[in-house]
Amino acid sequence: MLSVYNDLNRKKETFTPLTPGRVNMYVCGMTVYDLCHLGHARVLVVFDVIARYLRWLGYEVTYVRNITDIDDKIINRANERGEPFRVLTQRFIDAMHQDAAALGILDPDQEPRATEHLPEIIDMISRLIERGHAYVAENGDVYYDVRSFPGYGRLSGKSIEDLQSGARVEPGDMKRDPLDFALWKAAKPEEPAWESPWGQGRPGWHIECSAMSTRALGDTFDIHGGGADLTFPHHENEIAQSEGATGHSFVKYWMHNGFVRINDEKMSKSLGNFFTVREILRRYRAEEVRYFILTSQYRSPLNYDDEHLDNARAALTRFYTALRDLPDSDPAGGEELETRFHTAMEDDFNTPEALAALFDLVREINRERATDPARAAALGALLRSLGGLLGILQDDPEAYLRGGEPGAEGLADEDIESLIERRIRAKKDKNWADADAIRDQLKEAGIVLEDSPAGTTWRRG
Repeated sequence: MLSVYNDLNRKKETFTPLTPGRVNMYVCGMTVYDLCHLGHARVLVVFDVIARYLRWLGYEVTYVRNITDIDDKIINRANERGEPFRVLTQRFIDAMHQDAAALGILDPDQEPRATEHLPEIIDMISRLIERGHAYVAENGDVYYDVRSFPGYGRLSGKSIEDLQSGARVEPGDMKRDPLDFALWKAAKPEEPAWESPWGQGRPGWHIECSAMSTRALGDTFDIHGGGADLTFPHHENEIAQSEGATGHSFVKYWMHNGFVRINDEKMSKSLGNFFTVREILRRYRAEEVRYFILTSQYRSPLNYDDEHLDNARAALTRFYTALRDLPDSDPAGGEELETRFHTAMEDDFNTPEALAALFDLVREINRERATDPARAAALGALLRSLGGLLGILQDDPEAYLRGGEPGAEGLADEDIESLIERRIRAKKDKNWADADAIRDQLKEAGIVLEDSPAGTTWRRG
């Protein structure tokens, strides 16, 4: 029975969707003014695995992941570069899709963009004004009246009093209260703008997700996800907006993945420890990055350093080596380990424990390979099947093991095969010195040879 940690109630709960057999899930996606970084990669991988596993459990899942394609950062970046904001956002949307595909992320069922949902956004703001939760300032800005919503702070655990002590009104704001936040921003020179009942302007950041999620999934839906950094104020404001506008409970389960740290420090551009997905993929393969992300339970901090990525590479090498040369088979055997895998996944998607079960499955395969090849093949098929639920181990073992490091130069496959043939002939002729010299040459080039009664195989180390 699946249980998930619900941030709204701060405890693990048995997962019971609102409609039997169906799960509606919304995840806050990217603000597309720059390339995706490792924090984005974690959100993509975590909720991709959650969607995959829910579908395996038999649920009909509707997965919605939005794109923020208008906000202050986008406008500022477009103005800095002297290009239309839509040109800038489309370039980074395309780059995001490329990075997601490289990481093995399945497409969401819907991917709404803020600029394509202005009517829904304006309608929700109008309803909030009518219900007394929002007001129009003299300059055309529209603000949410935080004190009009009694439950404000429930998700983040923050009280109105604590928030009040640190709140202030920024220059140019026309709020009644420092806690209030913008739903609509009146047009400024050199900024994109749309028509509204309050004059030309553009939406605030928070309102877009309330409007798009309820448009796609209804007033109330099962799961809302995103990074832990969004808990406050973004998700707190979403609750206030959505419930204020509809009068209904907004989301049943709130799920947030933990922060990413770099060498035990919080990832930050100001600290100079900020890595884009593309920078990491120049040194590590995408499956290695995905595997590394899965080595931490999604709610825990994820610490990035070269050692952890190297460990991911070594782990995948071990997995693919176990799968190498196994004939096709239906998954079978390994019932205890399969149960362990699913028990881990049903315990709030505990991927580290699920991976531990897969490691034990590899040991079973290696034990059975020589004595019971058919059983080894069936266990190998099971390993691939379970790995597929995590989005790993779907490559051809030979292709993975011979792929080498991204960007690394070395011997071509044909040259390696030629040297191995020369070594085989040298060994047949009992010319041990030449055979050892060829092995050393290959080792120096990063090629690992593995001799067995069936012959010699190789991989890039």
